[in-house]
Amino acid sequence: MHIVIMGCGRVGSALAQTLEQQGHTVAVIDQDPTAFRRLGPGFGGRRVTGIGFDQDTLREAGIEEAGAFAAVSSGDNSNIISARVAREMFGVENVAARIYDPRRAEVYQRLGIPTVATVRWTADQMLRRLLPSGAEPLWRDPTGGVQLAEVHTSPAWVGHKISRLQEETGVRVAFLTRLGEAILPSSQTVLQEGDLVHVMMRVDEVDKVEAAFAQGPEEEGGH
Repeated sequence: MHIVIMGCGRVGSALAQTLEQQGHTVAVIDQDPTAFRRLGPGFGGRRVTGIGFDQDTLREAGIEEAGAFAAVSSGDNSNIISARVAREMFGVENVAARIYDPRRAEVYQRLGIPTVATVRWTADQMLRRLLPSGAEPLWRDPTGGVQLAEVHTSPAWVGHKISRLQEETGVRVAFLTRLGEAILPSSQTVLQEGDLVHVMMRVDEVDKVEAAFAQGPEEEGGH
C-alpha cells in the first residue's frame, strides 16, 4: 500500500521507516526540507517539501494512489485540515490525525477522523490511574451516541462475575486490562483486584453507569 505522512518529526520519521520496512511505499511531506534528515540515508520513499493540506503537494506525494494518510505535524489545525482534505477531496479511506489538545480530539472523532492525542492525553491517562474516578472515553462512534470508556470500578465488585456487573449497570463489558494485558471476558469471568474495566455504553447514560460502578453490587441475601 502507498502511504502519505504529513510531518517529519520524531513520530512521522519513525512511522515512515517502520512502514517502509513492512514493505509499503511511503511519501513524507514537511515544510522544512532539513527535517527529512531524520529519515536517514536508507529511506527509499519520497520526500516532498510543502504544506500538507495543499492539494498540489498532496498529489506530488502520491495521494491519488494512497491507501492511507497520517497527519503528524506539530500543528493541530494543519493536521485536521490535511486529514479532511485527504479523506474528502481524495477519498483516502484510512486517515488519522495527531492532536495535542484532547478536547479537540473528541470533536474531530465525531467528524469521522480517527485522532491520536499526545502528551496531554498521556498525562490524563496517568492521572486516571493515580486518581481514578468516573469514566474516561476511549472512543466514540461518529454519531456521538455510543462510547467505549474505562470506568472506575468500586472494589466492592471484586469477586463478582461480569454477567452480574452487566446486568446491574446495563452496559456491555468490551474488555478488561489485567496485569497490563487486555482480555476478552466471558459472562463467567470474575473481576479481580486491579482489573481495569472497559465498557460500551450510551453517552446519555454515562452518569448513571458511573454511579452504579462506584456504588458496587446491589445487596442480596447470601453473598
